[in-house]
Amino acid sequence: MSVDIAMTVLSIILMGGTVLFPDDRVHQCLGMLMLVLWIVHTVLHRRWYGALMKGKYNPYRILQLVINLGITLSCILVMISGLSMVWFLPTGFGLEYARTIHLVSTHWYFLFMCAHLGMHLSMMHIPMAVMLPLGAYGIYAFIIRGLWRYMFLQQQFFFLDLERGYILFSVDYIAILALFAVLFHFLACLLKRRAQ
Repeated sequence: MSVDIAMTVLSIILMGGTVLFPDDRVHQCLGMLMLVLWIVHTVLHRRWYGALMKGKYNPYRILQLVINLGITLSCILVMISGLSMVWFLPTGFGLEYARTIHLVSTHWYFLFMCAHLGMHLSMMHIPMAVMLPLGAYGIYAFIIRGLWRYMFLQQQFFFLDLERGYILFSVDYIAILALFAVLFHFLACLLKRRAQ
């Protein structure tokens, strides 16, 4: 649970891009820390990977598999593109290509992470009285922050509205997290009931 919380907080900080930090290396170091936490998280859940070929697949398990594979694929793309920008592609077309991949994959990673948290929301003991209004605001935040534009490459450069500030940015992304966590929590509950 502590690893999950650390990864969630770090994800929201990193979603602010390099704008938050005066030195890009801070963002890069936090990205490397995220990579380490992701590896630790994967090792801690190695039994899940070992059970992939066992048992039957009902809709709930298929959804869980799609979300986890989505996290894995987007995380691999985030890592490769991030490391490429830092170490291998200082200038030129390759750098722009890596930056585009990084922008798209980080936003898909965030969405899959929110869905993953939603699948396990009941274990976190967060009251729905908190999650529902926060998630409702998350609809507005998702639209105003334009996440869909990054996810589908409608906007190729990250934009942080400095007039709204980083604190409001964080609140917006927490609300977006709540929105998708709640949606996938209820979807998971529905699929579990149908499987019984």
